[in-house]
Amino acid sequence: MSTPDWSQTQAILFDLDGTLIDSAPDLGRAANALRSEQGLAPLPLSDYRCMAGAGARGMLSVAFGMTPDHPDFPRLREEFFDRYEQCIHEQTEVFAQVEELIATLEGRALAWGVVTNKASRFTSLIVQRLRLFDRAAAVVSGDTTPHAKPHPEPLLEAARRLTLPAGRCIYVGDDLRDVQAGKAAGMGTVAALYGYLGRDAEATTWGADAAINTPLELLNLLDPA
Repeated sequence: MSTPDWSQTQAILFDLDGTLIDSAPDLGRAANALRSEQGLAPLPLSDYRCMAGAGARGMLSVAFGMTPDHPDFPRLREEFFDRYEQCIHEQTEVFAQVEELIATLEGRALAWGVVTNKASRFTSLIVQRLRLFDRAAAVVSGDTTPHAKPHPEPLLEAARRLTLPAGRCIYVGDDLRDVQAGKAAGMGTVAALYGYLGRDAEATTWGADAAINTPLELLNLLDPA
């Protein structure tokens, strides 16, 4: 994979869960609460982690082997949302290196923001607690626009809020949908391989312009030797 020329980049946009924050412990806790209510033993966090980026759909698939076409899925999804809202702040933290990365981007006068499929009901709670996000130039949630990723509209909305052409932005995420949305929006794309990725994911097939194994590796792409 050749390093793209991103010397004209003016902003970096990030996915949230699995890219900037580790929310898997609280998502798994909410799913285990549902299991407990049904008399089932809790599952280890390692079972949930790889599917944390898929939100309720991913957690219910692990906890109950349930897909969205199951008749009980809508009810359990709402129950999961309620449990997650109750424990959303217990263990969720910013990933190591992220604060240093953001400080470096700010020092280079690069704007940054968040584009997530997480509903604003939950995004707002996260950004209120984790003060790093006070400095984000844009926060776009899954219900901010009529569409969610992989549709490009949330990314285009972020670019509009930054008053920048989409082509001057890079999008970083840990899911195929992130790469698809970024490409459709005309942005540079970076796969965050340290994230959740998804079960049996083959990130090398996503078609991202670049990939990073740690957050700080992004700086090498912006200022290659």
